[in-house]
Amino acid sequence: MTGPTAAPARQAHLILAFTLLYVCWGSTYLAIRIAIGTWPPLLMAAVRFTVAGSVLYAFLRARGTPAPTARHWGAALLSGGLLLGVGNGSVCWAEQWIPSSVAALIIASTPLWMTLLPWLGRRAPAPPALVIVGVLLGLTGVGILLGAQATPAAATPVVAPRGPSSWAAAAVIGATLSWAIGSLWSRRLPLPSSPFQSTALQMLAAGPLLALAGAWRGEFGRLTPAMLTPTPLLAIAFLVVFGSIAGFGSYVWLLRNTTPTRASTYAFVNPLIAVLLGWAIAGEQLGRRTFVASALIVSSVAAVVLGSAARRRA
Repeated sequence: MTGPTAAPARQAHLILAFTLLYVCWGSTYLAIRIAIGTWPPLLMAAVRFTVAGSVLYAFLRARGTPAPTARHWGAALLSGGLLLGVGNGSVCWAEQWIPSSVAALIIASTPLWMTLLPWLGRRAPAPPALVIVGVLLGLTGVGILLGAQATPAAATPVVAPRGPSSWAAAAVIGATLSWAIGSLWSRRLPLPSSPFQSTALQMLAAGPLLALAGAWRGEFGRLTPAMLTPTPLLAIAFLVVFGSIAGFGSYVWLLRNTTPTRASTYAFVNPLIAVLLGWAIAGEQLGRRTFVASALIVSSVAAVVLGSAARRRA
């Protein structure tokens, strides 16, 4: 698209993609928590991505999208393994022992990796001061937000009666690094030109990897009839449609149409969305700290966006 209508249309697409990313992924914390209350975590993630990837791939092929090449599949295996296999799989595993709020706080460090890794790898100059301020504001805001929401009950394990919470927290830290590396590499890997086909291939590649990891951990021995009851199945269906197809699809598109730092601002906003959903659905109270944290989070996103835009203009 060219001409005077191109810029407004692109802006509308960016707003829609960011909205889907913020809202859809912000609501997945609760859905994952519900799903792994019955399902083994890695097998749940494997089913989620395999179903979502298969549906999206079949839809695209029916619409005439060309079949992917071997190079496409190889790139999807690498990027999907880092993003979904290690990144999302580690979070699902860790939430057996740490509250989702703690996981969300650690995940909020993702934009810091996304900002610093290109600089440390000498592929980009030092990030602008405004972007660094935005990252720090976001981390502060999420810390205040989750500190206000944390309760002793929230730390109750979901599946295991005892668990390595320190190792679980370390796994989430590793997940943020893996996610950042996968996000940055996916911009250079020979993935399909269609971001939606890239999304489908990455999910289809990650599904078997997660299933193999689940088998190695003995999760197939934990299959029970309760897994087929409506509550966990609805949670997984929500993750398939909103978390994987809408949310991850928007993220892959944004990686190609904006900076990695701006795309990763979801890590600041998602915990806020989770708290607002708790207030709207579960009747949780919003205190003064929540409003202070919300202001910091909104300010952080504005700082990152403005700082990135200023660099591009320069």
